Amino acid sequence: MSDQSVAQQKAKAQKFADLHQKGPFILANVWDAGTAQMMAALGAEALATSSAAHAFTLGRPDGGQICRQEAIDHAADINGSTPLPVNADLENGFGDQLADVEATVRQSVEKGLAGCGIEDIQFPTQKPYEFEEAVMRIEAAVAAKKAACTDHNSTFTLTARADGVMTGAYDLDEALRRIKAFEQVGADVIYVPMPQSFDDLKTIVRSVNVPVNALCAGPFTKYSVADFGEIGVTRISLGSSLARAVHKIIYDAAQQMFVSGDMRSLSNSISGATIDEILAKGAANS
Repeated sequence: MSDQSVAQQKAKAQKFADLHQKGPFILANVWDAGTAQMMAALGAEALATSSAAHAFTLGRPDGGQICRQEAIDHAADINGSTPLPVNADLENGFGDQLADVEATVRQSVEKGLAGCGIEDIQFPTQKPYEFEEAVMRIEAAVAAKKAACTDHNSTFTLTARADGVMTGAYDLDEALRRIKAFEQVGADVIYVPMPQSFDDLKTIVRSVNVPVNALCAGPFTKYSVADFGEIGVTRISLGSSLARAVHKIIYDAAQQMFVSGDMRSLSNSISGATIDEILAKGAANS
């Protein structure tokens, strides 16, 4: 899809790494070239895929329903459509073996992506890997990243995720134990989605010396970028929040149309000409 040069892809990956040195910045999760170009035109500095949002476009539920090739190709297509760096949501690396995680990270680097996230849970059970195995998986991902970056003279930002708090599988203390170990084996960014409170998020940030990603969803949407920055969060991702907001609009309009015959929700839209202008501004070669 893209005619971006290798040099351009490398520059994007380096820009992404550099963004983590200043923060806070919003990592806007998108699900196709159009949403990527809109975010690029409207002020985003970096983009990410969302496994849930991607699954929705395929008519599938979230969680282990997408394979490695689909996810990486999807991220690469988005990467080629925009001048912004793209981070890939690659779930648990698409397999329980260390070789699965290694292959996922290596292929992401080879495709010119700026970074990726690796979770510590299994699919379809969403049971977390045992502590030692979870750490070994991130260690394998780090090794694969370093080898691939050396081979391709490139930069890549690896995010290690501790998802058990969000799924209810373990508590904050276990999450802290995991992220400290992930940092020790070389993760570039730490991510504990949806802790119980903003104070817990502050504890997470203070427990490590690498950048921390925070998910802005649910109760965390009441906090501003400045609020996140004040407690030391470097990166604020949207997860599937933006996709779910769009789906809410579709749902509400459909309910009004098909249940009551009320068509007025369609009047609250943006013009095609405006969309065309935004897409052109946010395209890869703009």
